[in-house]
Amino acid sequence: MSPILSLAVDISFILVVLGVVAGFIRLVKGPSLPDRIVALDMMTVLIVSFCGLYAILSGDTAFVDVAIVLALIGFLATVALARFVDRQQRRSSTRAGSVAQKSDTPPENAP
Repeated sequence: MSPILSLAVDISFILVVLGVVAGFIRLVKGPSLPDRIVALDMMTVLIVSFCGLYAILSGDTAFVDVAIVLALIGFLATVALARFVDRQQRRSSTRAGSVAQKSDTPPENAP
């Protein structure tokens, strides 16, 4: 491997690890569920890139297959979590609408 490629891979490893640490901090702190989902997706992408970098460093193509499978699983997990958040928000807005609708109607025993 050329010295420039070796240096670029080493710097990339450091940046990927820093990104995973930053994503983990956002995953723990939140503050909301969508923030945590985006942090988890970012960490998945960074781990896929870590597998790709390791495949370049070692010359073993098996890590590329691992990266592809991990990317597919990460994509499906992100879609599933996004649908969960969407359904949760729809339920809360439906409940808020039904409570507002009930408060607008006068009581039956009112004169």
